Amino acid sequence: MGSKVATIITSIVLPVNHIHSFLAVNSPIPADVLVVEGWLPDYAIKAAMTEFKSGSYRYLITTGVALPIGFYLAEYKTWAEVGAATLLALGFDRERLAAVPAHNALKDRTAAAAVALKEWLPTSDLQVSSINLYTMGAHARRSWFIFKEALAPDIKVGIIAAEPLDYDPRTWWQSSAGVKTVMFEAIGYVYARFGDWRN
Repeated sequence: MGSKVATIITSIVLPVNHIHSFLAVNSPIPADVLVVEGWLPDYAIKAAMTEFKSGSYRYLITTGVALPIGFYLAEYKTWAEVGAATLLALGFDRERLAAVPAHNALKDRTAAAAVALKEWLPTSDLQVSSINLYTMGAHARRSWFIFKEALAPDIKVGIIAAEPLDYDPRTWWQSSAGVKTVMFEAIGYVYARFGDWRN
């Protein structure tokens, strides 16, 4: 009886301890373009700028769909533009930066951003064979999968996950922010793998 209880507890605890690290994957590759999801909080945008400076990148691209609130009031209409404007305010070189807004999307926003990037790249002067995608924590696994699917087979995609500041990833289950994030992203990843976002 005791061994069965131990097995049940282990089967619950192990996924809890490892699901965040699975979702918040880091697997960068050699790339000269850094793609940053524009909806990231300011501290993650700053961290992306640090990543750009410390790597061998020559260009940074921000992506994102239309703002869900304040669209008619804001100077910037998409997360791609907000992310780019934040980088410029932090002193980023305008000549090495592009904002690539996606078409309006009420759902499958990450997919819309990835498709917009795929459509934009051939119209640019960039010769891109690989990118690193910079995103937020537990969103990384889902974004990585979607961008790889959208850009295959021509462009290889690495992934870098910014560390969240609103909860401790090592004990994510001890805060409401951690629980909401991990549960939402776990469901989102399953949908990305098996849903119909490709249509």
